[in-house]
Amino acid sequence: MSKLEQRILMGNEAIGRGIVEAGCSLAASYPGTPASEVLASVVAFSKETETGMHIEWSVNEKVAYEIALANSYTGKRSAVAMKQVGLNVASDPFMRSAYIGVKGGLVLVVADDPGPHSSQTEQDSRFFAQFARVPVFDPASPREAKEMVPRSFELSEKYEIPVMLRPTTAVCHARQNVDCAQPVQIDRKARFEKNLGRWVATPNFLTNLHRLLNEKMADIAGEEGFFPSLVAGDGSRGKECVISSGVAYAHTCDLLENMGLLGKVDLYKVDMPYPLNSRFIEDINAGYDRILVIEETYPVIETQFLNRDILGRNSGPVPNEGELTPDVIEKVLRTFFDLPSEEEGESPKGKGRRPTLCAGCPHRAAFYAIRDTFPKGIYPSDIGCYTLGMNLGAVDTCHCMGACISQAAGFYNAYAADNGDFPTIVATIGDSTFFHAGIPPLINAVFTKARFIVVILDNSTTAMTGNQPTPQVGLLADGTPGNQVLIPDLVKACGVRFLRECDPYNLEEFVGHLKEADKYCRSEEGGVAVVISKHPCLMDRGAQKPEREYRITVTEECTGCKKCLTHFECPALIFDAETERVAVDPYICNGCAVCLAVCPVGAIVMEEKEVE
Repeated sequence: MSKLEQRILMGNEAIGRGIVEAGCSLAASYPGTPASEVLASVVAFSKETETGMHIEWSVNEKVAYEIALANSYTGKRSAVAMKQVGLNVASDPFMRSAYIGVKGGLVLVVADDPGPHSSQTEQDSRFFAQFARVPVFDPASPREAKEMVPRSFELSEKYEIPVMLRPTTAVCHARQNVDCAQPVQIDRKARFEKNLGRWVATPNFLTNLHRLLNEKMADIAGEEGFFPSLVAGDGSRGKECVISSGVAYAHTCDLLENMGLLGKVDLYKVDMPYPLNSRFIEDINAGYDRILVIEETYPVIETQFLNRDILGRNSGPVPNEGELTPDVIEKVLRTFFDLPSEEEGESPKGKGRRPTLCAGCPHRAAFYAIRDTFPKGIYPSDIGCYTLGMNLGAVDTCHCMGACISQAAGFYNAYAADNGDFPTIVATIGDSTFFHAGIPPLINAVFTKARFIVVILDNSTTAMTGNQPTPQVGLLADGTPGNQVLIPDLVKACGVRFLRECDPYNLEEFVGHLKEADKYCRSEEGGVAVVISKHPCLMDRGAQKPEREYRITVTEECTGCKKCLTHFECPALIFDAETERVAVDPYICNGCAVCLAVCPVGAIVMEEKEVE
């Protein structure tokens, strides 16, 4: 590659490229949309540029952050990436690291999901940065996100403080031309200087560390290099201004141009929403009568002005929830400038199909078996593509990573306290989620003598976020072998005395294990029972093909009862309105043959075919 080259990169790829180019020596992450591709891009670009780095998929975000933090203690640059709810998991080390600080630069990439598109919340990580007293950059485009990476490292090292880079879904998944250069060479040997008053920091030291942190933030707020940029107006609207940041700024700029207002009204672009430049706050409050702040998702910029007359999320036309799409921002701008609203045309509404598990997904077989075996059961579940088990009536709750096991214990204790009897409780959790957050609640449930079934849906990958490897697979982030950590060994080590493993395609055997597990839970020596549903994800290219595949057809015996559609919901099964019977889409069907057990009249049949 030449010294400087332009490439079209996705936002997450641009961030990954920026991390490699900045001389980072360690990058860690746990996958989560919209941040999943950041670490994969670090792997790709470190190989391309022959940059020696330690890169890993950690078991959760807390572990990833702590590994990166320790690397920075030695003077080396570190990066850690996660989605916004992942920061909740990493909040403990994150909050404390603001007090204690770093040596080598530490950049935390947190991808927010306004909307939300694929998250439990649409929380704003800029407020988390403000809560922790950590500087945060808010990029408006993939190019800007990449350019902010080295700025973040430099700021982190200047003030010995972690720095957050906060792209949103619209930046992470957009594509743009970005400049690519060779990585900078930072020849630093690991050197950890012991300092009990800083790295250990018992309560006696924390007040002083807090004071130093406050001084750092005041100094950063006074840096002229972070004064927001201005697209100046012509003076015709001299007492009005618009302030924005991130993707909302990009939309606002385009809309003002379309309205003929760009170049007439002052428009400020904020790169660092926290801490907001102190002189900027004074200038805005003194220089304008009407001020509009457009930011996503919470009023982080707005509240720092301490100006009750500012219009924004707190006190004006900006909605307090949802993504700030161009149509939303246009309404805000028209209200602020007292412009007539454009007439909205009636958009055609198509009937969409709700999200469902893939055809042949092993989770569908497991969920069907669970609900069919325990129709009156309670089914706590977890975060992952298997949350779609709610379509099959086998998911009753979904809260956060690992919560299904804790909630199963809570349900058991609630019912058992009444008269000692309790319904069958089946918690479902994926293999990656189990490594992430399922082990502590399993230990707790065993310890407290809870009685319920845990079904670990083991498809040998982190399927929902792009098939990243789990510790059980034994592959590191760059594809080289690591040491396998097996789920059955962990389950036994947690104290579980009932453990079975089965391919859910074998419905009869799987149902037998579920019944046996329920019997164990209710026995005198019973407790938590674990059944591992083991079959590879069909979307994982690295998964081995089964030894046998089948061609599935529907005979004329079909009565059109639609049970296979309503109770099994395989997208390969379709209803033919002309024949009033179910048919099989051969282009979608993978021949798993599980649906044979679903049809009440035996109209679904199979014939074996050769595996290519």
